[in-house]
Amino acid sequence: MPRRVIGLCAAIEQARYGPWDKVAVFLPRSYTDAVQGAGGAAVLLPPDPKTAEAPAELLDRLDALVLAGGSDVDPGAYGAERHLKTARTWPERDRFELALAREALERDLPLLGICRGMQVLNVARGGTLVQHLPEELGDERHLALPGTWAEHEVRLGPGSLAARAAGAERLTAKTHHHQGVAELGDGVVATGWSEGDEVVEAVELPDRGFALGVLWHPEEVEGDRVIGALVKAARGGR
Repeated sequence: MPRRVIGLCAAIEQARYGPWDKVAVFLPRSYTDAVQGAGGAAVLLPPDPKTAEAPAELLDRLDALVLAGGSDVDPGAYGAERHLKTARTWPERDRFELALAREALERDLPLLGICRGMQVLNVARGGTLVQHLPEELGDERHLALPGTWAEHEVRLGPGSLAARAAGAERLTAKTHHHQGVAELGDGVVATGWSEGDEVVEAVELPDRGFALGVLWHPEEVEGDRVIGALVKAARGGR
């Protein structure tokens, strides 16, 4: 069977490489390694204003979509005022990914949101975000030192897509984020929570074949099954 094409939404960031310090479009290699290791063909998707206006042409070429991690979602995307702790945002990336997410959900294309991507999935359905979790929780257990991962336990709802994709109802997650889901979007159901503080760690749309968001980073865990579950869903989608 031909490999299924998995589109990975790329980040926009100021990056240093060799002698250069420029705005770049990229993703950590762990994403593409995870997709390829699961038998998919990984394709990076840079933000494109024309696609944001008409996403169908691009999605016609994909078998599944990954909304990857990265910078904060601009609060204007969900009608909120900017918090002092909301970091640099890239509205062009938000517009691109929100358009892709909405069209993917409309056509029931397998969709996985990771960290920021889970937040984008919720916003695409009219949901809102907590802009700075440490302010609500009183600690930074979800946000480790720069360049490091925090680890904590996650509980997944029995029988949920999240639990089926992960292959377990409990797992140790690698995380690095300071934002999360506030009000759930239309049709979005919370199916995963962090132990101790009950931060929403997984969301899904039960009326879709495979529409899942996780706040942790499965691509960073060797042997994790979540991205493999997306590739498997892509194989069954066409």
